[in-house]
Amino acid sequence: YNMANYAIIPSGGVGKRINSSLPKQYIKIKGKELIAYTLEIFQKCESIDKIIVAAQAEYFQLFEEIKNKYGITKLFKVVEGGKERQNSVYNALMASEASDNDLIVVHDAARPLLSQEILKSAITEAEKFDNVVVAIKATDTLISGNDFVERYLDRSTTYQVQTPQISRFENLVKSMRSSFNSNFIGTDESILLYNSSYKIRIVNGSSMNFKVTTDSDLDLFKII
Repeated sequence: YNMANYAIIPSGGVGKRINSSLPKQYIKIKGKELIAYTLEIFQKCESIDKIIVAAQAEYFQLFEEIKNKYGITKLFKVVEGGKERQNSVYNALMASEASDNDLIVVHDAARPLLSQEILKSAITEAEKFDNVVVAIKATDTLISGNDFVERYLDRSTTYQVQTPQISRFENLVKSMRSSFNSNFIGTDESILLYNSSYKIRIVNGSSMNFKVTTDSDLDLFKII
């Protein structure tokens, strides 16, 4: 049996922080949908075998068009997303036909500038350590508070989490099922793995690998 690496892209989000009727991942930049840039990263990477997207049903046709227009031949399935990111990723996992040891590479639809170098190094580390999170060491002073400063965090051991987040299929499915059982909703996959006591290796990301969340992020992506 040959191991396979699956990229899962949850694309069910509606992007409440951008002034657009269209979810941000479908906004066109220079005539190409934001998510098309993201899909091309995984299409180009030899270490990725199949791509599965979880999206709202009304965008299925758009993915068919993107697949044909940009030659995203690895796009294996588009499945319906769920209420939360967790549900969307789970739906994609269940549709994947992956084996226990296969690597699942989860990446945000709206992180279109992930480099091949970071993606490859994350996959290499996951082959060794099973579970990986891409993150960047905080460079700014970090404070915690609510309207007023309450405390300062030690930035030398503090990271900002990015994606991809990679784990073995079996680990991710187990972590997700236990989260569903305890009604825990996590903001990403790494927290689910962490809650299930898996060790997670940190791989260095990049400030270029930002998530397009606000209008100014969109402007920055256009400029780049």
